[in-house]
Amino acid sequence: MPSSRRAGGITKRCECRGADGKLLGTKCPQLTKKNHGAIALRQEIPLDANGKRRPFRRTGYATVTDAQADLSRLQAILDLPGDDAEEQCRVGDLLADVMKRRAPIPAAAEVSRRLGVGVPLDGKMTVGEWLDTWIESKKTRTTTTNGYRSHIRVHLKPGVGHYRLDRFNVSHCQEFFDSIDDANEVIRAENQARREQEARCKWGKNSRPPAAESARLATQREKLAAMPPYRDITGPATKQRIRATLRAALNAAIRRQLIPFNAAQWVELEPAKRPKGLLWTAERVARWRETGEKPGPVMVWTPEQLGAFLDEAESDRLYAIFHLVTHHGLRRGESVGQDWSNFDEAAKRIRVAKEIVVDGWTPIETDPKTDGSAAPVKIDKGTIAVLREHRARQLKEREAWNLHAAQERAKGKDVPDWVDTGKMFTALNGEWLHPEVVSTTFNRIVLAADLPPINLRDARHGAAALVKAGGGDLHDAKVKLRHSTITLTSDTYMELFEEYEDELTERAAAVVPRARRGGGVPPAAGAVPEQGERAPQSANSDSDGSKAGRSTGNEPAKA
Repeated sequence: MPSSRRAGGITKRCECRGADGKLLGTKCPQLTKKNHGAIALRQEIPLDANGKRRPFRRTGYATVTDAQADLSRLQAILDLPGDDAEEQCRVGDLLADVMKRRAPIPAAAEVSRRLGVGVPLDGKMTVGEWLDTWIESKKTRTTTTNGYRSHIRVHLKPGVGHYRLDRFNVSHCQEFFDSIDDANEVIRAENQARREQEARCKWGKNSRPPAAESARLATQREKLAAMPPYRDITGPATKQRIRATLRAALNAAIRRQLIPFNAAQWVELEPAKRPKGLLWTAERVARWRETGEKPGPVMVWTPEQLGAFLDEAESDRLYAIFHLVTHHGLRRGESVGQDWSNFDEAAKRIRVAKEIVVDGWTPIETDPKTDGSAAPVKIDKGTIAVLREHRARQLKEREAWNLHAAQERAKGKDVPDWVDTGKMFTALNGEWLHPEVVSTTFNRIVLAADLPPINLRDARHGAAALVKAGGGDLHDAKVKLRHSTITLTSDTYMELFEEYEDELTERAAAVVPRARRGGGVPPAAGAVPEQGERAPQSANSDSDGSKAGRSTGNEPAKA
């Protein structure tokens, strides 16, 4: 109801009380005096949730002008919700609380801001309530928004959700991230204790344990069952992402003028180091086979190892997708989402325009995350031949499926024809290929080929190794992998490239045939021979200075 239809005004009210503490009212002997009484305002506000009247009253004004200013502010606030009954009730609740606390009447502009955002009008909104309000308004990609939701549900609301939004400061934020570090220490200790307890539960001999030993093992297994399960720690990279979510939410609150500054911006965190790509050298493979431990989180196959994988995968119906990922660095979602319409055989390129990602378990089609990702990718003649063969196989699968569907329908079963999605890589019935099917198949082939382990994402990294092996540099790898900056490429692949430099340098040196010296290690350059010792000769000359013939390195050194 607009303020023009509400009862309200300014009066003078006697505040005198008798000996019993009650207002004297009409019995006050001072009522006849002109200036007696306190200036007061009275304004009807919206009914409460139970339909009960609740007039706003306030006394004690020094002048009528002061009272009129507050009355005008009240009426401006009452005009804000218009005919919206729910918003009118919210405004009424706010003003009732202001009257009860004798708090200053807020400005209409501030109340209007809060009404528009849908936050509590009294300023008591918590960080958790704002996070819920903020996430509902996000219009980012589904998978990105779900990542924000996960951070809010698992970390932010339990950790900082109880703080008032307008009182949330850097100290609160820093304590929250420090508590994650404390929890990590507990998780590490519990995981280690569980590993040790599992070792106590094992019977290593190839025989049945005796009765006494069986009883001990049963007791140890009971203890193991009572221990907490293995848990992952929240690492530096995850903490950085959690802070990014909180920072984005608080920035939105600043734009709505709910808070003046962003506490998350000033928190000190351990920098998240991008994992470096390491090559599966012979030494690392031997160590892995001995201990079962990977040398690093991102491992890359050598070209020989990649060849062994592709040889093993060649008979699989998904061979073409693995060839495309390993040679040209497509991400899993990009390869699964690739359309035949974006394959230009004459120009020898494909264009990344869509990707299929997983939301929980449900595959969804989205645009690439960045403009840089949505870019053409040059492919080689061998890859074109692989895609031709794959297309021929896909057409045969379609014919076989349609024949099968017709036969099933003749039996009264509802089996639809092959679904033409236009995708390069599909399920047997033509529908989208689930991304997890690709990963599962990849892992199965790696195991069958008895290769050192990498995951499908590491296979994309291997495309950078092929760039280097083919004579390219970091800039070429950046273009191939469609990174936004060369810094990203350098951070991930510099160590890998340096390893290749070492390997290529050694291979180049090994190409030159040498005659071994009798002493094994040649003397240092410039060394003066002792009396009776012959001066060192040129690597490719005989003792008389003439050119030596090429040697296999197996002949005895010349006298």
